[in-house]
Amino acid sequence: MFSTPLVLLAHAAATLFMVGVIWFVQVVHYPLFAKVGSDAFVPYAAAHGTLTGYIVGPPMVLELLTAVWLVAHPPPGVNPLVPWVGLALVGALWLSTFFVQVPLHESLRAAFQPEAWRRLVVTNLWRTALWTVRGGLVLYVLWRAMTRAEC
Repeated sequence: MFSTPLVLLAHAAATLFMVGVIWFVQVVHYPLFAKVGSDAFVPYAAAHGTLTGYIVGPPMVLELLTAVWLVAHPPPGVNPLVPWVGLALVGALWLSTFFVQVPLHESLRAAFQPEAWRRLVVTNLWRTALWTVRGGLVLYVLWRAMTRAEC
């Protein structure tokens, strides 16, 4: 079936990919929404939603599935509480994504709304922070698993 090292590597890849994506979105992509212009914004927002889903959907699902697996099978040398913390962070990210960011994106599909855009940028700071913490946590778990394997 699956081995802990394989799942851990897939988990780390998905999480670290999302850390890079969220930082790009926060620093580059969302700020540029305000520069698109009102005439082009509606088709831009629609394309953004579709194309972004293709990029972030698979790694988010992989991150969730592997986080659940790691709770059930903690890597040797890792406190079993650590995967639970990671899974809780994934849960917070999914809740924020689907109950805060997705509705804001949906409202922006109708027209550029400065207040909705500002809320999107500000609330996305939380996702940026959560994924950054998850990235640190997954690197810690990899380090613990690697140093344990060397012994």
